[in-house]
Amino acid sequence: MIRFKAFKATDDEAACHKFIEGHRKVLEIYGITMITSAKHQWIHHDNTYVIIVESMEDNRALGGARIQIADDVLALPIQEAIGKVDMNIYKQIEQRKPLKTGELCGLWNSREIAGFGVGSIFLIRAAVALAYALGLNSLFALCAPATVKGVKKTGFDVNVDLGNSGQFYYPKLDLIATAVIISNLRTLQNAEPEIRELVFDLIENPVQIKRESGPKGVIDVMYDLKIT
Repeated sequence: MIRFKAFKATDDEAACHKFIEGHRKVLEIYGITMITSAKHQWIHHDNTYVIIVESMEDNRALGGARIQIADDVLALPIQEAIGKVDMNIYKQIEQRKPLKTGELCGLWNSREIAGFGVGSIFLIRAAVALAYALGLNSLFALCAPATVKGVKKTGFDVNVDLGNSGQFYYPKLDLIATAVIISNLRTLQNAEPEIRELVFDLIENPVQIKRESGPKGVIDVMYDLKIT
């Protein structure tokens, strides 16, 4: 069994470092040594929340994601990632800031659980549920090709007003990232009906054990998404 544990970044520095180390190892597999969301200022940021995926047997970090709420203290990773080539990202975030917006960032999973859907399916759902619980009305993300399908199912749309119809060469010139956004987080009206139902189940029941079916088979997940 694996556990999805949500917490405020400033409440558990040790877990933040475990998240960072696991993310770093995954990035290195793909030859990526530095990306904006890998900077560590968020550990001390009051408006950053983390979901860490852990093995229930030995507490190893197997994956994770972050929700960073936009404020005047720390720029969102997407601003730093693409702001130099498209200033429009700043305008979009400022427009949505009064109604509370943020970013799903730092999404990763280890090779050990790759294929079960933990990183590309279940984590996205859990992160959107957490963003809802935190009161966000919209949510930005910059995602790799492998996660575009999963985020679209969960209610994200390609942010075609940015870059080349939403696409950027990032974090390397031979890799393409796609900017996406949920503009209607309170309703998730653009999510696939089945996925929307699953997200709202997590919103209403943030602590639960669920048997999840992914591409590689079945995996038991303990969700603990309640922020205390």
